[in-house]
Amino acid sequence: MAFFLRGFSKIANRPPKRPAKESSKETTDSGAPAAPCGTEEPEGASLAERTGWLKARLAHCSDVVYHTFTAGMNTPCLLVFIEGSVDRNDLQQSVLKVILGDGFVQDEETLAGNLFERKMLPADRQKTLLTMSDALQDILEGSALLLLDREPRMMSFGLSSYIKRQIDEPNSETVIRGPREAFVESIQDNLSMLRKRLRTPDFKCTEQIIGTKTRTRVITAYMEDVCNPSLVEEVARRLAGIDIDSVMGSSYLEEFIEDNPYSPFPQLQYTERPDVVASALLEGRIAIIVEGTPIVIMAPTTLFMMMQSAEDYYQRFWAGSWIRWIRYVFLFVSLLLPSFYIAVTTFHPETIPERMLITIASSREVVPFSAFVEALIMEVFFEALREAATRIPKSVGQAVSIIGALIIGTAAVQAGIASAAMVIIVSLTGIASFIIPHYDLGLSFRLLRFPIMILAGGFGLVGIACAMILIYIHLTELRSFGIPYLSPVVPMVPKDLKDIFVRAPWWTMITRPKFTSSRNLHRQKPDGRSWANPAEEGD
Repeated sequence: MAFFLRGFSKIANRPPKRPAKESSKETTDSGAPAAPCGTEEPEGASLAERTGWLKARLAHCSDVVYHTFTAGMNTPCLLVFIEGSVDRNDLQQSVLKVILGDGFVQDEETLAGNLFERKMLPADRQKTLLTMSDALQDILEGSALLLLDREPRMMSFGLSSYIKRQIDEPNSETVIRGPREAFVESIQDNLSMLRKRLRTPDFKCTEQIIGTKTRTRVITAYMEDVCNPSLVEEVARRLAGIDIDSVMGSSYLEEFIEDNPYSPFPQLQYTERPDVVASALLEGRIAIIVEGTPIVIMAPTTLFMMMQSAEDYYQRFWAGSWIRWIRYVFLFVSLLLPSFYIAVTTFHPETIPERMLITIASSREVVPFSAFVEALIMEVFFEALREAATRIPKSVGQAVSIIGALIIGTAAVQAGIASAAMVIIVSLTGIASFIIPHYDLGLSFRLLRFPIMILAGGFGLVGIACAMILIYIHLTELRSFGIPYLSPVVPMVPKDLKDIFVRAPWWTMITRPKFTSSRNLHRQKPDGRSWANPAEEGD
């Protein structure tokens, strides 16, 4: 355990690697991968040559549609798009019907002039392209491409119609009084939900394309008047250094940009709630939105941020503070309860009251294993049961998990494999782990539980104390984009403690957290409840 966490501490102090200045892969000016040998772009404006080039690059793609027609003064035209990626009805009404209609081209006009110079098409998101590589990339991104014979310019129409999921309630971050909206896989819908909450020109979002094969859109969102500019530059620098062929989710990026990838603790926070992201942006943090996933990651983050829940801010501050205390108590229960039971029953039985010690001893009389082996077996079985309940269909998952726990626990006690006290300890530990709001943080404590159990089985309470000291040292050295992981407790910032162990009333949280924002610190006026002060005589 000591070697394990000492290695983490050393790695946490290493500066992040600088991205390479130049990529070894050949790319075009637009960022798209260069065409392989033998498929060089045609130099002329011949429609036949360009059609042949497109068919060579999109060979064996049965969903690509090549629609040829004649428009204007007998000008051959080609419309290329991917079936299922383009709205055919919109394409027909906004493009084909207008071009082929009477009066679109007069005697003194040309088809190319009306398209590229006079912009007479009503279709939205039109874009003029000059290279075949850009045209190919637009087709793959869901646009329709229009080519004219003997005209080097091409036009793409952003009429994509990808199937997307409707906005629904969050699955893992449910609240009683808060909003019921959750992010979806569409990046435009996710941005619109944030825009609905942040109606200010200070809300900025910059876009990057990551993934040489998937060409995934990644948007970095922040509040310009609140967020530290150096943080924006650092996030952009780390994202620019990623050279990978595919990005299927935000977790791909998380492993690339976190400060210490070998630490068991997550250094980026994720959520599927737009209101949580909007609140994080107003604190001076940055949100990274990835196309194709409903999970948004936020940076920087701290241990105490991941112990907070959206429900804390929609309940009155007394209820929010009480729930937060419960979380911290059961965090230690989830981490230390099995280890404490092993240490006390094995090395320190004198600390247990006599009547309780007799009860525990009688229940363990028929168990052939030591307390450590018994706890290890039950913990592994419980982890397997939890994983099985996650993977099986939802309709039977809850029933299987409850019945499985009851049957396995009862059978283990009756067979003499485990004592009744150990079943209770493992059950309480499992329940406590579900109370932690952030799943990855709960998983980190579940992983650390096993090495602490080993130290408790070998050295008793001394082993547990050593393990906690090592974990504390590692947490104090951990950083998230330069922010200490235990901020604002270590180092201590008294004014920022109003939203850590308790949730102070809203009218008292006048300033934003200093450890995340150094600009525009005041979020409200200090006299938010001035109406409650008695008026002075004579006013």
